[in-house]
Amino acid sequence: MAGILGLGAHIPLHRLGPDTEGWSGTSERAVANFDEDSITMAVSAAGDCLRDATRADVDALYLASTTLPYEEKQAATIVATAADLDPDIFTTDISHSLRSGTLALAMALDAAAAGRVKNGLVVASDSRLGPAGSDFEKSSGDGAVCFRVGTGDEIAVLEDLVSVANEIHDVWRPAGETMVRSWEDRFVQQEGYLDSMSRVVEVLAKRTGRTLDSFDRIILVAPDARRHAEAVRTISIPKAKLQDPMFDRLGNGGSAFGLIQLAAALEEAGPNESILLLNYGDGADATLLRTTANLTSYQRAKKSRGVAAQLASKLAVKSYNDYLKWRGLYSEDSGVRRPNMSGPSAAALHREQAQVLRFHGVKCNKCATVMYPPQRICVSCNNRDDFNEVRLVDEPASLFTYSMDYIAGSVDVPLVLTVIDFANGARAVLMMTDRDVDRIKIDMPVEIGFRLARSGGGITNYYWKALPARELFASATRELAGTAAGG
Repeated sequence: MAGILGLGAHIPLHRLGPDTEGWSGTSERAVANFDEDSITMAVSAAGDCLRDATRADVDALYLASTTLPYEEKQAATIVATAADLDPDIFTTDISHSLRSGTLALAMALDAAAAGRVKNGLVVASDSRLGPAGSDFEKSSGDGAVCFRVGTGDEIAVLEDLVSVANEIHDVWRPAGETMVRSWEDRFVQQEGYLDSMSRVVEVLAKRTGRTLDSFDRIILVAPDARRHAEAVRTISIPKAKLQDPMFDRLGNGGSAFGLIQLAAALEEAGPNESILLLNYGDGADATLLRTTANLTSYQRAKKSRGVAAQLASKLAVKSYNDYLKWRGLYSEDSGVRRPNMSGPSAAALHREQAQVLRFHGVKCNKCATVMYPPQRICVSCNNRDDFNEVRLVDEPASLFTYSMDYIAGSVDVPLVLTVIDFANGARAVLMMTDRDVDRIKIDMPVEIGFRLARSGGGITNYYWKALPARELFASATRELAGTAAGG
């Protein structure tokens, strides 16, 4: 039977919360750094999921999001390439709907059940933007999640899926705009959210004979905590069965929100638990899953960080103005910055995919020296054009040295330029992001993360940066990121 084989997630390091100066929200929400978007978070979530799998086995990638960077260009191919997957795989984008995450999961599981997909990835990622100071901004969060689906050693299987459609302009974002729009609150709640959720529960009962009491866990996706509580009362959901919606720690993660909660549920559930996921967006989905006996051994052996560990490791944004600058909504440009550069060359990006998107170095076949960027002549033995490509992203690394530039054209100052040493002997010069300048130390453990780079000419450009190891922030509940997040 087709099912979920593994999971991974990316919860951004930074938090808007009580420690953020000028932020009026009363709870925390996870926010993407200035150099993160739906693509970079998807790559990170896929990488986390693949800690427990073999990349060469992946034969499909489904990418779900409402905030992809292109109107006409597949984004799943960017994620697949940056995740270092084989090019001979099936890729697709599923977008324009807050239900795209659950729809992508259902489509992938159907393909696996039909034998067309043996080891696929379903990635949902979103970073939605609302007007500054709005209720939407206070309740929304950023994040990504990835599930590996197929047959054999399933930790959860799909039992059924019920859907209803509802054509309504309650929450929408027109083409060419960056901010989500919304109609009057009562209309949105009554005619949109509650109507669709009530109907899908009714249809579920008619088609399957299942009542809400028959499930061990119920994941209820809602726009915010108030509407979540109202839906629980209206639909009569047993409170003891509710999965924590994480509004106080994560915020509404858009198309990824329901699947992030599903990943969190699978991190703590036991075998043979029945899980109901109720998702909303121009209608509603009721996804029925059941955990298997494999879940316990997977939980014990899994190497992925998942949801809980990343929720616990965080860095507070120093001020609300810093967050507005990250989103391009506020500028203190004094004119001393370098002007924006022209866009990247599409031909060069295509030619240098192995170096730029996959982050491959080369290993000399004569003396085994590993080099990045790739060279034609070995720096150790002068061997010429005799190398094999080497993946560096997952290689253990540490900080060799660094400098801080306070006048560089960066959204966050100072720009930290680093020299990174890898355990296999390679060395790379990279910018550092997600960092606290007071904690940067020689020999500190670092990771490599896929991030936004300078873009132009309509091309969204990406490259790799150094990040302090996420575990270093596990107890950083009050650290400030206003001078600690750039690069």
